[in-house]
Amino acid sequence: MPRSATAARAVEGTTPRSRKGAETRARLLEAAKRVFEEDGFLDARISDISKRARLSHGSFYHYFDSKEQIFREVAEAQERMLTAPPAAGKSAGSGPDSHRERIRRANRRYLEQYRDEARIMGVIEQASRYDEHVNAVRAATQKHFADRAERSIRRLQKQGVADRNIDPAIAAMALGAMVARFAELWLVQGYADYDFEEAVEQLTTLWCNALRIEPEPHRERSRRRTAGS
Repeated sequence: MPRSATAARAVEGTTPRSRKGAETRARLLEAAKRVFEEDGFLDARISDISKRARLSHGSFYHYFDSKEQIFREVAEAQERMLTAPPAAGKSAGSGPDSHRERIRRANRRYLEQYRDEARIMGVIEQASRYDEHVNAVRAATQKHFADRAERSIRRLQKQGVADRNIDPAIAAMALGAMVARFAELWLVQGYADYDFEEAVEQLTTLWCNALRIEPEPHRERSRRRTAGS
């Protein structure tokens, strides 16, 4: 049986049916996340997770088979958070976003969520290099973003906004990888200290330049005035 199917059955077999059981399981997951953030995957111990959740060591095994299983569920929850659809943020009376603004908003949202969960995302990134299940979960997230970006690029090409000579699938994969890797190097590895809004703007410019989307005149004028002041 494939590893993912085995894991799914293991989770199904330990999913509590009572409300109290579900709450206890959620406490263990939250405790595990905090322990993994503080100690990393390799040094985290089940006894520390149980203690953080204010449960006995034996209670852990009523809900999870191993440290690996609970970490995989923590990782899956984080990936679901990254790919969750955004809440409606614009007022009904506001005008439609420009193509560039939609790209900017998507980049900002991804970086905000990654920044807010940078500690656990760093552990997930590390574990994905040697845990096949976590790597598959991580890859599924990147595919989600690549598929969504590819659809957007094809739509922009049909509208005559993006360069039609660009391969949408390759562009989506490359640009998505750029943002994801940048987020890890910046927010997890701490390679540099950037202003958040400037990072969003630069990534958006790189995206738009790659697709040859024309800049927004009013924003470019505003940026030039700011630079010259």
